[in-house]
Amino acid sequence: MNVLTDNWDLISDGFVTTLKLTVYCGLVAIVLGTALAACRVSPVPPLRWFATAYVNIIRNTPLTLLMFVVALGFPKLNINLDFITFAVIAVGGYTAAFICEAVRSGVNTVPLGQAEAARSLGMSFNQTLTLVVLPQALRAVVPPIGSLLIAMVRNSAIASAFNVADLFGTYNQMLENGDNVILIFFWIAVGYLIITLSMSAAFAALEKKLAVAR
Repeated sequence: MNVLTDNWDLISDGFVTTLKLTVYCGLVAIVLGTALAACRVSPVPPLRWFATAYVNIIRNTPLTLLMFVVALGFPKLNINLDFITFAVIAVGGYTAAFICEAVRSGVNTVPLGQAEAARSLGMSFNQTLTLVVLPQALRAVVPPIGSLLIAMVRNSAIASAFNVADLFGTYNQMLENGDNVILIFFWIAVGYLIITLSMSAAFAALEKKLAVAR
């Protein structure tokens, strides 16, 4: 227990940083992933080609390599940002590729007649997608998106390798203080469990609410 009390400030700061990473990466992933899914079902071929290429390349690229490309490659292009922002770009952009496919699968569950009816009323593609298709697809994509965002929390630990003082990154300082390594990783795991279990409960409640609304 002394490991927790003696390092409370360090662990709590790392916990807050991990929460920030979770929120920022999640927003990037959901917004970008939804936009990519819209491109993938778009009637405009270049948009479909771009989204397909993005998804196939990013999904088959190790996250570690992607983080190196962003953190070390962007400064070469005179894009100088802090490492937290680099982590948000890398982890959020990586997760977006998977969310894109989850959203696209949800779109495919909506009966084709719904889109045809919307078009017969004179709606544009954007109106049909945002007002008719996506709201119905939402019910189907909540569980997979929840799972992807929970996995994203664990993936965000890679930021600690780039001097981001997140929850996982606190172990170096605690090791230098001579704390028990087993207890160090135990409390780090507890911190991640608090975040992921809270997210699981939130998405379960959202899924239940949407199911009742059917």
